Amino acid sequence: MSQEKVDKYKQEKANRKKIMRRQRIMGVVRKSVLGLVALALVAWLGYSAYDMYESGKDRVVAEVNYDSVMDYLDNLTAEQAAE
Repeated sequence: MSQEKVDKYKQEKANRKKIMRRQRIMGVVRKSVLGLVALALVAWLGYSAYDMYESGKDRVVAEVNYDSVMDYLDNLTAEQAAE
């Protein structure tokens, strides 16, 4: 082995605990991020399914009669024109 390889191996061996700890932390971070993404995807799919279910239902429609309001407005304009 060349001296460079020997030095590199010694350095890696000296920092092995630190390297292993960093790899474990990055593994936990990756799993957490993937879990959050999966949770967001499931929540989005659930919301979309619920929205589709609700949009299929019949909605109650209320009718409003504006005849008296229109009569009142017509009387106001007639009074203003008379003045």
